[in-house]
Amino acid sequence: MSTQQALVLESKQGAFSVKSDRPIPQPGVGELVVKVQAAALNPVDWKVQAYGLLVENILLFFQGFYRNEKAAFQQFTTVPAELVAKIPSKYTYSQAASIPVALTAAIFGLYGPRPIGIGLNPTIDSEVKRTGQPVVVIGGSTSVGQYAIQLLRYLEFSPIIAYASSKHSEHLKSLGATHIIDRQVTLLPDLPSAVKKILPTTSSELKVVFDAVGSTETQDAGFDCLVTGGELITVNSSSKGDRDGKTILAVFGTVHLPHGREFGKILYKKLPSLIEHDVLVPSRVEDLPNGLNGIVAGLDRLKRNEISGEKLVAHPQDPLN
Repeated sequence: MSTQQALVLESKQGAFSVKSDRPIPQPGVGELVVKVQAAALNPVDWKVQAYGLLVENILLFFQGFYRNEKAAFQQFTTVPAELVAKIPSKYTYSQAASIPVALTAAIFGLYGPRPIGIGLNPTIDSEVKRTGQPVVVIGGSTSVGQYAIQLLRYLEFSPIIAYASSKHSEHLKSLGATHIIDRQVTLLPDLPSAVKKILPTTSSELKVVFDAVGSTETQDAGFDCLVTGGELITVNSSSKGDRDGKTILAVFGTVHLPHGREFGKILYKKLPSLIEHDVLVPSRVEDLPNGLNGIVAGLDRLKRNEISGEKLVAHPQDPLN
Protein backbone atom coordinates (compact mmCIF):
# COMPACT_ATOMS: atom_id res chain seq x y z
CA MET A 1 0.00 0.00 0.00
CA SER A 2 1.49 3.33 -1.08
CA THR A 3 -1.50 5.66 -0.75
CA GLN A 4 -3.78 6.68 2.09
CA GLN A 5 -6.84 8.72 3.00
CA ALA A 6 -6.29 12.29 4.21
CA LEU A 7 -8.40 15.35 4.97
CA VAL A 8 -7.28 18.25 2.80
CA LEU A 9 -7.98 21.86 2.01
CA GLU A 10 -7.73 22.26 -1.73
CA SER A 11 -7.53 26.05 -1.57
CA LYS A 12 -7.11 28.81 0.97
CA GLN A 13 -10.37 29.12 2.94
CA GLY A 14 -11.84 26.43 0.69
CA ALA A 15 -13.93 23.39 1.57
CA PHE A 16 -12.61 20.25 3.21
CA SER A 17 -12.49 16.99 1.34
CA VAL A 18 -11.19 13.50 2.00
CA LYS A 19 -8.79 12.24 -0.67
CA SER A 20 -7.97 8.56 -0.98
CA ASP A 21 -4.92 8.86 -3.18
CA ARG A 22 -2.53 10.81 -0.97
CA PRO A 23 0.95 9.28 -0.72
CA ILE A 24 1.99 7.71 2.55
CA PRO A 25 4.84 9.93 3.81
CA GLN A 26 8.34 8.52 3.97
CA PRO A 27 10.48 9.11 7.06
CA GLY A 28 13.57 11.25 6.98
CA VAL A 29 16.65 10.72 9.12
CA GLY A 30 15.66 10.21 12.75
CA GLU A 31 11.94 9.98 11.96
CA LEU A 32 9.24 7.36 12.39
CA VAL A 33 6.16 6.62 10.31
CA VAL A 34 3.14 6.47 12.62
CA LYS A 35 -0.22 4.85 11.92
CA VAL A 36 -2.71 7.44 13.21
CA GLN A 37 -5.29 5.68 15.39
CA ALA A 38 -6.73 8.85 16.96
CA ALA A 39 -6.39 12.57 16.31
CA ALA A 40 -7.83 15.29 18.55
CA LEU A 41 -9.53 18.39 17.15
CA ASN A 42 -8.30 21.79 18.32
CA PRO A 43 -9.72 25.31 17.90
CA VAL A 44 -6.79 26.31 15.70
CA ASP A 45 -7.92 23.72 13.14
CA TRP A 46 -11.15 25.45 12.15
CA LYS A 47 -9.42 28.84 12.29
CA VAL A 48 -6.91 27.68 9.69
CA GLN A 49 -9.77 27.04 7.26
CA ALA A 50 -11.99 29.98 8.23
CA TYR A 51 -9.31 32.68 8.26
CA GLY A 52 -6.79 31.24 5.83
CA LEU A 53 -4.13 31.03 8.53
CA LEU A 54 -0.80 29.31 7.91
CA VAL A 55 -1.73 28.31 4.36
CA GLU A 56 1.15 29.10 2.06
CA ASN A 57 0.52 26.59 -0.69
CA ILE A 58 -2.64 25.33 -2.35
CA LEU A 59 -2.87 22.13 -0.32
CA LEU A 60 -2.73 21.76 3.45
CA PHE A 61 -3.40 18.79 5.65
CA PHE A 62 -4.69 19.87 8.99
CA GLN A 63 -3.22 20.49 12.40
CA GLY A 64 -1.22 22.94 10.93
CA PHE A 65 2.09 24.46 11.74
CA TYR A 66 3.72 21.55 9.95
CA ARG A 67 4.40 20.21 6.50
CA ASN A 68 1.77 17.92 5.01
CA GLU A 69 3.64 14.74 5.86
CA LYS A 70 3.58 15.63 9.58
CA ALA A 71 -0.11 16.41 9.90
CA ALA A 72 -2.52 14.31 11.99
CA PHE A 73 -5.71 14.26 9.92
CA GLN A 74 -4.52 11.41 7.73
CA GLN A 75 -3.96 7.68 8.17
CA PHE A 76 -0.18 7.81 8.37
CA THR A 77 2.18 10.59 9.41
CA THR A 78 5.84 11.10 10.27
CA VAL A 79 7.29 12.30 13.55
CA PRO A 80 10.81 12.77 14.95
CA ALA A 81 11.77 9.75 17.04
CA GLU A 82 12.96 12.03 19.85
CA LEU A 83 9.44 13.50 20.16
CA VAL A 84 7.40 10.37 20.85
CA ALA A 85 6.27 8.85 24.13
CA LYS A 86 4.83 5.48 25.10
CA ILE A 87 1.13 5.45 26.01
CA PRO A 88 0.51 3.81 29.41
CA SER A 89 -1.67 0.73 29.03
CA LYS A 90 -4.39 2.20 31.26
CA TYR A 91 -5.25 4.85 28.64
CA THR A 92 -6.85 4.57 25.20
CA TYR A 93 -5.63 6.03 21.93
CA SER A 94 -8.38 8.63 22.21
CA GLN A 95 -7.27 9.73 25.67
CA ALA A 96 -3.65 9.90 24.52
CA ALA A 97 -4.67 12.03 21.53
CA SER A 98 -6.06 14.66 23.90
CA ILE A 99 -2.62 15.33 25.34
CA PRO A 100 -0.07 16.73 22.84
CA VAL A 101 -1.43 20.06 21.58
CA ALA A 102 -3.23 21.17 24.75
CA LEU A 103 -0.48 20.06 27.11
CA THR A 104 2.19 21.68 24.96
CA ALA A 105 0.46 25.06 25.11
CA ALA A 106 0.13 24.85 28.89
CA ILE A 107 3.57 23.51 29.70
CA PHE A 108 5.41 25.78 27.27
CA GLY A 109 3.81 28.83 28.84
CA LEU A 110 4.28 27.81 32.45
CA TYR A 111 7.41 25.65 32.55
CA GLY A 112 9.28 26.58 29.37
CA PRO A 113 12.52 28.55 29.69
CA ARG A 114 12.35 32.21 28.83
CA PRO A 115 11.48 33.53 26.29
CA ILE A 116 9.40 30.42 25.44
CA GLY A 117 7.58 30.56 28.78
CA ILE A 118 7.91 32.12 32.21
CA GLY A 119 10.41 29.47 33.31
CA LEU A 120 8.70 27.97 36.35
CA ASN A 121 10.25 24.52 35.79
CA PRO A 122 12.38 24.25 32.62
CA THR A 123 13.71 20.80 33.52
CA ILE A 124 10.30 19.44 34.62
CA ASP A 125 11.85 18.50 37.95
CA SER A 126 9.64 17.03 40.68
CA GLU A 127 11.70 18.85 43.34
CA VAL A 128 10.76 22.32 42.05
CA LYS A 129 7.93 23.82 44.11
CA ARG A 130 6.10 27.15 44.35
CA THR A 131 4.27 26.33 47.56
CA GLY A 132 1.70 28.86 48.66
CA GLN A 133 1.83 31.09 45.59
CA PRO A 134 -1.64 31.93 44.22
CA VAL A 135 -2.59 31.63 40.55
CA VAL A 136 -5.65 32.18 38.37
CA VAL A 137 -6.53 30.05 35.32
CA ILE A 138 -9.06 31.72 33.01
CA GLY A 139 -10.85 29.10 30.92
CA GLY A 140 -10.15 26.36 33.41
CA SER A 141 -12.44 23.83 31.71
CA THR A 142 -10.73 24.11 28.31
CA SER A 143 -8.29 21.34 27.50
CA VAL A 144 -5.37 23.75 27.85
CA GLY A 145 -6.79 25.10 31.10
CA GLN A 146 -7.15 21.62 32.56
CA TYR A 147 -3.51 20.82 31.86
CA ALA A 148 -2.45 24.20 33.25
CA ILE A 149 -4.27 23.42 36.51
CA GLN A 150 -2.50 20.05 36.79
CA LEU A 151 0.91 21.56 36.07
CA LEU A 152 0.32 24.23 38.72
CA ARG A 153 -0.76 21.58 41.24
CA TYR A 154 2.51 19.72 40.52
CA LEU A 155 4.38 22.86 41.60
CA GLU A 156 2.16 23.22 44.69
CA PHE A 157 0.69 26.60 43.77
CA SER A 158 -2.08 27.52 46.19
CA PRO A 159 -4.75 28.66 45.91
CA ILE A 160 -5.40 27.61 42.29
CA ILE A 161 -8.41 29.64 41.18
CA ALA A 162 -10.21 28.48 38.02
CA TYR A 163 -12.60 30.72 36.10
CA ALA A 164 -15.01 28.30 34.43
CA SER A 165 -18.57 27.07 34.35
CA SER A 166 -19.61 25.66 37.72
CA LYS A 167 -20.84 22.48 36.01
CA HIS A 168 -17.19 21.49 35.76
CA SER A 169 -16.37 22.26 39.40
CA GLU A 170 -16.05 18.68 40.63
CA HIS A 171 -13.78 17.64 37.77
CA LEU A 172 -11.56 20.74 37.97
CA LYS A 173 -11.14 20.28 41.71
CA SER A 174 -10.06 16.68 41.08
CA LEU A 175 -7.32 18.09 38.84
CA GLY A 176 -6.08 20.53 41.47
CA ALA A 177 -8.23 23.66 41.41
CA THR A 178 -8.98 24.87 44.93
CA HIS A 179 -11.62 27.47 44.00
CA ILE A 180 -14.03 27.84 41.07
CA ILE A 181 -15.39 31.22 40.01
CA ASP A 182 -18.49 30.56 37.93
CA ARG A 183 -18.20 32.43 34.64
CA GLN A 184 -21.98 32.36 34.25
CA VAL A 185 -22.41 34.28 37.50
CA THR A 186 -19.28 36.45 37.58
CA LEU A 187 -18.68 38.38 34.35
CA LEU A 188 -15.12 39.00 33.22
CA PRO A 189 -14.99 42.68 34.32
CA ASP A 190 -15.90 41.49 37.82
CA LEU A 191 -13.28 38.74 37.94
CA PRO A 192 -10.56 40.83 39.68
CA SER A 193 -12.82 41.68 42.60
CA ALA A 194 -13.95 38.04 42.88
CA VAL A 195 -10.31 36.93 43.01
CA LYS A 196 -9.53 39.45 45.76
CA LYS A 197 -12.32 38.02 47.89
CA ILE A 198 -10.70 34.58 47.70
CA LEU A 199 -7.16 35.69 48.46
CA PRO A 200 -6.67 36.43 52.15
CA THR A 201 -4.82 39.62 53.06
CA THR A 202 -1.89 37.53 54.28
CA SER A 203 -1.58 35.63 51.00
CA SER A 204 1.26 36.09 48.55
CA GLU A 205 0.51 38.58 45.81
CA LEU A 206 -1.01 37.29 42.59
CA LYS A 207 1.86 37.29 40.12
CA VAL A 208 0.72 34.67 37.58
CA VAL A 209 -2.47 34.41 35.50
CA PHE A 210 -2.91 31.80 32.77
CA ASP A 211 -5.42 32.77 30.05
CA ALA A 212 -6.50 29.59 28.26
CA VAL A 213 -9.10 31.44 26.16
CA GLY A 214 -7.05 34.14 24.48
CA SER A 215 -9.67 36.80 23.83
CA THR A 216 -9.20 40.53 24.34
CA GLU A 217 -11.70 40.39 27.21
CA THR A 218 -9.96 37.55 29.05
CA GLN A 219 -6.60 39.24 28.68
CA ASP A 220 -7.95 42.52 30.06
CA ALA A 221 -9.45 40.72 33.04
CA GLY A 222 -6.22 38.79 33.60
CA PHE A 223 -4.14 41.97 33.63
CA ASP A 224 -6.52 43.56 36.12
CA CYS A 225 -6.10 40.59 38.49
CA LEU A 226 -2.31 40.88 38.61
CA VAL A 227 -0.13 42.96 40.89
CA THR A 228 2.56 45.18 39.42
CA GLY A 229 5.36 42.95 38.16
CA GLY A 230 2.94 40.10 37.46
CA GLU A 231 2.85 38.00 34.28
CA LEU A 232 -0.08 37.03 32.08
CA ILE A 233 0.31 33.93 29.90
CA THR A 234 -2.15 33.72 26.99
CA VAL A 235 -2.79 31.13 24.31
CA ASN A 236 -3.35 33.90 21.74
CA SER A 237 0.03 33.65 20.04
CA SER A 238 -0.33 37.07 18.38
CA SER A 239 -0.98 38.97 21.62
CA LYS A 240 1.46 41.62 22.77
CA GLY A 241 1.49 44.77 24.79
CA ASP A 242 2.78 44.98 28.35
CA ARG A 243 0.89 47.46 30.50
CA ASP A 244 0.91 49.02 33.96
CA GLY A 245 4.15 47.33 34.89
CA LYS A 246 2.75 43.90 34.03
CA THR A 247 3.98 41.66 31.21
CA ILE A 248 2.28 39.34 28.73
CA LEU A 249 3.64 36.11 27.29
CA ALA A 250 1.94 34.88 24.12
CA VAL A 251 2.40 31.10 23.91
CA PHE A 252 3.38 29.53 20.60
CA GLY A 253 3.49 25.99 21.85
CA THR A 254 4.86 23.49 19.37
CA VAL A 255 7.69 21.02 19.75
CA HIS A 256 8.15 20.88 15.96
CA LEU A 257 9.73 24.28 15.40
CA PRO A 258 13.33 25.16 16.30
CA HIS A 259 12.46 27.51 19.16
CA GLY A 260 10.80 24.77 21.17
CA ARG A 261 12.65 21.64 20.08
CA GLU A 262 15.03 21.28 23.05
CA PHE A 263 12.30 21.83 25.64
CA GLY A 264 10.10 19.47 23.62
CA LYS A 265 12.70 16.73 23.95
CA ILE A 266 12.72 17.20 27.73
CA LEU A 267 8.92 17.06 27.77
CA TYR A 268 8.65 13.82 25.81
CA LYS A 269 11.36 12.17 27.89
CA LYS A 270 9.44 12.96 31.10
CA LEU A 271 5.90 12.54 29.73
CA PRO A 272 5.40 8.75 30.15
CA SER A 273 6.25 8.94 33.85
CA LEU A 274 4.04 12.00 34.40
CA ILE A 275 1.08 10.19 32.84
CA GLU A 276 1.77 6.82 34.46
CA HIS A 277 1.90 8.39 37.93
CA ASP A 278 -1.22 10.53 37.35
CA VAL A 279 0.59 13.84 37.58
CA LEU A 280 -1.19 14.50 34.29
CA VAL A 281 -4.61 13.02 33.58
CA PRO A 282 -5.87 13.08 29.95
CA SER A 283 -8.90 15.14 29.05
CA ARG A 284 -12.34 13.59 28.84
CA VAL A 285 -13.05 12.73 25.21
CA GLU A 286 -15.89 12.25 22.74
CA ASP A 287 -15.14 9.89 19.87
CA LEU A 288 -16.37 11.05 16.47
CA PRO A 289 -17.85 8.56 13.97
CA ASN A 290 -17.18 8.20 10.24
CA GLY A 291 -13.41 8.31 10.20
CA LEU A 292 -11.90 11.38 8.56
CA ASN A 293 -15.35 12.46 7.36
CA GLY A 294 -16.37 13.06 10.96
CA ILE A 295 -13.80 15.81 11.43
CA VAL A 296 -15.65 18.49 9.44
CA ALA A 297 -18.81 18.27 11.56
CA GLY A 298 -16.67 18.24 14.68
CA LEU A 299 -14.85 21.40 13.66
CA ASP A 300 -18.20 23.08 13.01
CA ARG A 301 -19.21 22.26 16.59
CA LEU A 302 -15.97 23.76 17.89
CA LYS A 303 -16.55 26.86 15.80
CA ARG A 304 -20.04 27.25 17.28
CA ASN A 305 -18.53 26.95 20.77
CA GLU A 306 -20.65 23.87 21.54
CA ILE A 307 -17.89 21.84 23.19
CA SER A 308 -17.09 22.31 26.86
CA GLY A 309 -14.85 20.31 29.16
CA GLU A 310 -13.85 17.58 26.70
CA LYS A 311 -11.94 16.81 23.51
CA LEU A 312 -13.40 15.69 20.20
CA VAL A 313 -11.34 12.85 18.75
CA ALA A 314 -11.42 11.44 15.20
CA HIS A 315 -10.26 8.00 14.08
CA PRO A 316 -8.61 8.11 10.64
CA GLN A 317 -8.51 4.31 10.30
CA ASP A 318 -12.30 3.98 10.65
CA PRO A 319 -14.39 3.57 7.47
CA LEU A 320 -15.96 6.62 5.85
CA ASN A 321 -19.76 6.88 6.03
